[in-house]
Amino acid sequence: MNDTRKTCSVGGREITLIGTAHVSRDSIDEVGGAIRNERPDMVCVELDQDRMDSITQKDAWEKLDVAKVFREGKGFLLLANLVLAGFQRRMGDELGVKPGEEMKAAVETARELGIPYALCDREVQITLRRAWSSCGLWSKSKLMASLLSSAFVTEKLSEAEIEHLKSRSELDGMMNELAAYLPSVKETLIDERDRYLAAKIWAAGGVRVIAVVGAGHLAGIASHLEKIASGEADTDVEPYNKIPPPGIFSRIIPWLIPAALAVLVGFGIWRLGVIEGLSMLRQWVLWNGSLAALGSVLALGHPLSWLASFIGAPIATVNPFIGVGLFSGLAQVYACKPRVEDAETLREISNLRGFYRNRITRALLVFLLSSIGGIVGNAISIPSLAGVLLK
Repeated sequence: MNDTRKTCSVGGREITLIGTAHVSRDSIDEVGGAIRNERPDMVCVELDQDRMDSITQKDAWEKLDVAKVFREGKGFLLLANLVLAGFQRRMGDELGVKPGEEMKAAVETARELGIPYALCDREVQITLRRAWSSCGLWSKSKLMASLLSSAFVTEKLSEAEIEHLKSRSELDGMMNELAAYLPSVKETLIDERDRYLAAKIWAAGGVRVIAVVGAGHLAGIASHLEKIASGEADTDVEPYNKIPPPGIFSRIIPWLIPAALAVLVGFGIWRLGVIEGLSMLRQWVLWNGSLAALGSVLALGHPLSWLASFIGAPIATVNPFIGVGLFSGLAQVYACKPRVEDAETLREISNLRGFYRNRITRALLVFLLSSIGGIVGNAISIPSLAGVLLK
């Protein structure tokens, strides 16, 4: 039995799922050969329109407006997207295969043969935002740590090891590890997308269908297709396109630090006098601003971004609707304007050195590290102020 292929005969239709490793040369050959030999009525691929454009259009990244990304509060999402893409790209570079080439091959073969095709995946920004919103504070910290650590990974995988990742036993183990480490993220990235992909594949039509998906989705999609055919599930994907509103705790927590600061400084003025109270406020500004600026320094940002981080961190703390990364990121983009070659090479970045050399990703690093610095500054200064009052 071929573990990378599963045929579902459901509702009078034959839907063949081909599971791929996204940087596998064998997957490219398998997909193209299957479509040519079997001539299905419909070809479905695990792509959304944005990812399709990034794979097929050379200038897709060149249209990126980094300043707009910061203003819209999407800096973390873009950084996460680039880190994940870079991890796949590092594996692909070792094999001479670009991530998503098997999906591109499926679409190009379908076009060549005049077979209709459908893009069946959810927009990656929606997936990342739903994954982020599903996490609590601790899970968000673990997720961010995992993403950052992947940027430092230098371990190389052989072509045989990557092909081995397509086997059910290996994937089951990986999915179980992910479920244990971050169950809410696994639900969004894997289980939820299994249901989404199955619904879109079913809705695409065709009696004989070939669907090209990541190998980790094979079992989940097949199971859900059977439920759709039997009437146990429907093809409504709108619930999976909505971003859940933040819970009450998530809405309250951004105001806790400014509230604590106001209480501590106010109590300090009442108990110790105006001069001592203002001294406490100055101490907080120095901790908060200095560590945010240090983050910009560690990102090798322009000195203007250091200044913006120092000034912006206290402002962002007392106004939770904005973040210090907005100030530092925009300052970095203004001081070191991204060049055409930065946009052209953005999707080629595969390691940490590449993130520092590219002006777009360096601005994202300034955004990230200054934000982390501001958080650490508050974590140090608030207890320190409380300690002053307890003396």
